[in-house]
Amino acid sequence: MKPVRILVLGDIVGRPGRMACRDHLKEWRDKLGIDLIIANGENASGGNGLTVKNAGELFEYGIDFITSGNHIWKQKDYPELFEKYPNVIRPANYPSSNPGKGWGIVKTREGNEVAVVNLQGQVFMDPIDSPFTAADKCLVEIGDSIKFIIVDFHAEATSERMAMGLYLDGRVSAVLGTHTHVQSADERILAGGTAYQTDIGMVGPWNSVLGVDKDSILKKFTTGLPVRFEVAEGTVIACGTVVTINDSGRADEIQRFREILES
Repeated sequence: MKPVRILVLGDIVGRPGRMACRDHLKEWRDKLGIDLIIANGENASGGNGLTVKNAGELFEYGIDFITSGNHIWKQKDYPELFEKYPNVIRPANYPSSNPGKGWGIVKTREGNEVAVVNLQGQVFMDPIDSPFTAADKCLVEIGDSIKFIIVDFHAEATSERMAMGLYLDGRVSAVLGTHTHVQSADERILAGGTAYQTDIGMVGPWNSVLGVDKDSILKKFTTGLPVRFEVAEGTVIACGTVVTINDSGRADEIQRFREILES
């Protein structure tokens, strides 16, 4: 079996991020020899949440599976989102009574099954169950038959994300961080064969603060007054990671992906 190459894109931010996917996903798939595209979509609709409509568009553009995080609940149609699209998941360590599920299975073009797990951190985040306990539970549910397992760890603290990488080393194919929108330069393959990166970045406006219009953010920082945040416009930075996985489920290679898309 030839190695599986998976492109995991960072948080898609608003319409600029969605349009970048519309215009470039096929090019990236062909150029990089990609078998599967996963993206974090929790900020894809107006910078907060993901609507049913926008999820459908992202799948039409060529994304195969969508992960999320703490903002996935910000659009009112999230119950319909999870019901209509099983390839959209939310962090597994939310209560099981919440809509949606914390992991799912998607097939590559050649029929290889890939399990995708979504977890959310506890440090500097909303109170939530332990992501470490949730990870163990997900792996038991996935079982031993699926070798390719990608974990999106949506967390704030670098230390917590590094700890999760080490905790799951040798048990999953990759642990990739999302949420902070700034791509880190620490990609590596851990001792047990798991690919790790603290944050894979975002697909969103470059001249911004994490995809948000810089003037509104600067006003917030300099005045302390309530400010309505708007998604920025202009040049988009597209960031993610390409992981190459062998038939044992271990990573052979991890590469940062980063492109500046002029508007």
